[in-house]
Amino acid sequence: MAYLDRDGVRVHYEDSGGNGGDDRMPILLTHGFSASTGMWRGQVEALGGQYRLIRMDMRGHGETLCHMDDDLFSQHHVVEDMRALLDHLGIEKAVIGGHSLGGFMSLAFHVRYPDRVTALILQGCGPGYRSDKSRAVWNQHNEVRARTLEEQGLGALNGGSEVPISVQRPAPELAMAARGILSQIDARVIDSLTSIAVPTLVIIGDGDSDFLEGSNYMAGRIPGAINVVVPGGGHGINVDQPEAVNRALGAFLATL
Repeated sequence: MAYLDRDGVRVHYEDSGGNGGDDRMPILLTHGFSASTGMWRGQVEALGGQYRLIRMDMRGHGETLCHMDDDLFSQHHVVEDMRALLDHLGIEKAVIGGHSLGGFMSLAFHVRYPDRVTALILQGCGPGYRSDKSRAVWNQHNEVRARTLEEQGLGALNGGSEVPISVQRPAPELAMAARGILSQIDARVIDSLTSIAVPTLVIIGDGDSDFLEGSNYMAGRIPGAINVVVPGGGHGINVDQPEAVNRALGAFLATL
């Protein structure tokens, strides 16, 4: 296993690529809430021979080791983990992509480090909320989710097909991630959509009812975004429909 040690946190990552050596295009992929690097296995198998696919476990997820301290679980920390991982690997710019929470964090990374983003891949996600009221409702939902995990353990997990195939941290760590990383702080991400100037792929399954509206909203606001809606796909679309997702990814990446 590969780890990046950063301020006492051991960030787990996997780095695979193809026959092109270090000049192959780097792609940093992050997972959704309660998933891990393993959710991208189908994409590594299909595209790892051509692209350098780097997958990172966020704090509270997978094999990443983080102290049980609420102050260490935040969107800011995840963005800085992503930046530090690129630095560690000697990568100045990369395609930044993710699923669900990872898609949102990809947008947050672009807000903070736009010059380090070659392109964006946004799968099964939304851009957050503009109004304080909507963010408060979302954050209350995440507080309930965190308490349920604390009271019932990992048996309380739900989600798409990406969750059962993922490595899980203990429930209290995941609860901290629900409170700290899933929580919406402000409108910077949603307000940034119209200023995104890099190629962007927005992809979602037509059965992903929780995120379909937000995904379509992003596709309509990001200049030149490619919008792919995959028939028969649920939330974990790259697991449900790997061939369709890999075709869309391959076609998009070939244009860069």
